[in-house]
Amino acid sequence: MNKVDSMSLNPTVKPFVNAVLGRKAIQIVILDVRKLTSVADAFIICSGKSNRQVTAIADFVQRDLKKKGKKPINVEGKKEGHWVLMDYGDVIIHIFYESLRNFYDLEGLWVDAGRLSIESLSESENSIV
Repeated sequence: MNKVDSMSLNPTVKPFVNAVLGRKAIQIVILDVRKLTSVADAFIICSGKSNRQVTAIADFVQRDLKKKGKKPINVEGKKEGHWVLMDYGDVIIHIFYESLRNFYDLEGLWVDAGRLSIESLSESENSIV
């Protein structure tokens, strides 16, 4: 597992992470995919404990970021609440129902990406918020 120096992570990712934290998403991981794809700079992967929580996280993220002038290019899967994909251009947010996250294993597919957990961000910057 690669580690990412938090100083090298684009600071524009912070509002996205804060939005995800707004509805108590769990197991939040940020993947730095800048060197691996031109699709995005970062993937934020997180989970909810139920379909309802997954949908609530996605709704909150969309409302919170809209207040900050950020609108998604596309949102898929919100109605079902199993896997919500929110494409904001440079940042793509994946919100999984907890049990499905292991099945799809995005972290495994992007094993070469640098990783940063919220815990390591908090340690290195005193707080993400």
